[in-house]
Amino acid sequence: MQALILALPKAELHLHLEGSLEPELMFELAQRNNISLAYASVAELRRAYQFNNLQEFLDIYYQGAAVLQTEEDFYDLTWAYLLRCQEEGVVHVEPCFDPQTHTDRGVKFATVIGGISRALRDGQQKLGISSALIMSFLRHLSERSALQTLEQAQPYKELIMAVGLDSSELDHPPEKFQRVFAKAIEQGFLTVAHAGEEGPAEYIWQALQLLHVSRIDHGVRAVEDEKLMQLLISEKMPLTVCPLSNTKLQVFAHMSEHNILQMLDRGVKVMVNSDDPAYFGGYLLANYQALIEHLPMTETQLKQLAKNSIEASFMPDLEKQRHLLKISQL
Repeated sequence: MQALILALPKAELHLHLEGSLEPELMFELAQRNNISLAYASVAELRRAYQFNNLQEFLDIYYQGAAVLQTEEDFYDLTWAYLLRCQEEGVVHVEPCFDPQTHTDRGVKFATVIGGISRALRDGQQKLGISSALIMSFLRHLSERSALQTLEQAQPYKELIMAVGLDSSELDHPPEKFQRVFAKAIEQGFLTVAHAGEEGPAEYIWQALQLLHVSRIDHGVRAVEDEKLMQLLISEKMPLTVCPLSNTKLQVFAHMSEHNILQMLDRGVKVMVNSDDPAYFGGYLLANYQALIEHLPMTETQLKQLAKNSIEASFMPDLEKQRHLLKISQL
């Protein structure tokens, strides 16, 4: 199974670039930019990666993001992630970034997207990894802030495939951003949104009906609403599930309780992703391995998860068919 996981062409569709900031790189960038960290060593920082809920994680996450200052910093962050993808057989990535995390502390939008997009171009040319970039709005901030961010993105529209919605889910329903998403759709962006992780199944309904999303990020609480499950199955709506993240944040108490294979067997288009791998204990390969270790996952299920990731991506149909053919041959 380990060899098969590596051999299968896989797409990662739910990855926060800021969440791939490893402690080693964080310390390196802090030193480069003369920033003092609250932790004396890499080991001490790793010990701090113990969370009881999403908000406790986000508190540390935003502290870490503060070391990202220059275009080169954002390039190095993205490139480090792409190198890991190359090791793990990931052929296509659709990472998201949170511009408000950076512009709110004085870093220019051009600096952020300049470094990220240059690394993604190099990923295609040097590593053969294709990509589509997602710009996420922070849902704990205001609608006005999201609209300002959408305006800042206008000169860089050709570099951004879709807009998304992330950060603290509780008390920040998708409907809060309905007008922002409508405007983004008018401008030609695709849409995705986090829903049904900590928030209820109702948030998934809102993301579908009000934000008109192409994919739901997380969505594991859909099982609480049978009518919603039937809709997801009939519409083949993709759910970008993140197993290690879900257990780290106590959405599930243990991986053996995770419902990804239950949903897969019912016909929901679920797939495996790593979310914030530096903080949650592993990249894509580790997430697949966790399912094999704690759930009775078969080779057929494994191949279907990889197939779903390719089919749910925003890559051109011809590219999808090429990867799907390889999966069918393994």
